[in-house]
Amino acid sequence: MRTVEIAPTFEAWQAAARHLLRESVPPAEVTWHEGAGATTPVDPIAPGGARVPRPFIDLARQAAGAPDPARWQVLYTVLFRLVHESRDLLASPRDPDVRRLRGLAAQAWRLTQQAEAQEALALEHQGGGAAPFVPAGASLDELRAAGARCQGCDLYRHATQMVFGRGPADARVVLVGEQPGDQEDLKGAPFVGPAGEVLDRALAEVGIARQRVYVTNAVKHFSFVERGKRRIHQTPRLPELAACRPWLEAELDLIKPAVLGALGATAARAILGPDFRLLKQRGQFFVTRWSSKTIATLHPSAVLRGRDDAEQARLYSMLRDDLRLIAAA
Repeated sequence: MRTVEIAPTFEAWQAAARHLLRESVPPAEVTWHEGAGATTPVDPIAPGGARVPRPFIDLARQAAGAPDPARWQVLYTVLFRLVHESRDLLASPRDPDVRRLRGLAAQAWRLTQQAEAQEALALEHQGGGAAPFVPAGASLDELRAAGARCQGCDLYRHATQMVFGRGPADARVVLVGEQPGDQEDLKGAPFVGPAGEVLDRALAEVGIARQRVYVTNAVKHFSFVERGKRRIHQTPRLPELAACRPWLEAELDLIKPAVLGALGATAARAILGPDFRLLKQRGQFFVTRWSSKTIATLHPSAVLRGRDDAEQARLYSMLRDDLRLIAAA
């Protein structure tokens, strides 16, 4: 039996798990212990090492946030089976190990959402966030200039710049995404990276001129984590969405779009409320304070994350079909 003591972080578990995998140590022969002072060097993936599906990494990273001390054993068990049994293990919803992993991830997500909701509520009650930086009665150009000085949340500390919306003030269609990506952060304009290319293609196919659309994001600064030389997108937290909301509201109050489109789950919840479920309710029109025709669809980046060409084509069709509804409206 091997005892492994790690700091209670996903990165520490990941490094230890790589060592165990190289030696083909079965899960039954490992006992995991948490130690706040334990140090496990982060071990880069060796060439030719075990590769696992990206969805597992995302799921495991989320499950690592659960308070259950048994989570490290569950993570390693699923990892070992993915490598030695089947890469499609996560597609088996009734598998007991997969169910435990998904349960841990769901528990961690709920706890995080509760904590973030409380933080966001406190921020709103205190009148914090971007509100003090948003000038009353300003035009879009004046809002954009003021946005460059926004320090409403900590994202400004690491992002290159604030990325304000772009498009005509009299646009009949406004599309709202989640946040700027890496290229948007560097160039200072929304939807100019790979996701923007997907959006441009879909808009052209349904007959909507991109230059006549106002595009913006629910969060105006790039949220990311650094891994090596790369900046990896990180979903904005609820307090960051709450902090940035005054900018989005100011944009929408000025433009008063005939049709308002939310791209992705984060934007949909920012506009249509926290209970909105994108995959169940996409493609339907709703009435909001900004437009009597408000609709949500996939974020173009979801197309790029498709596992293969067939899935990417299916996701692209969903996005294009919903944009066609906007064009008809």
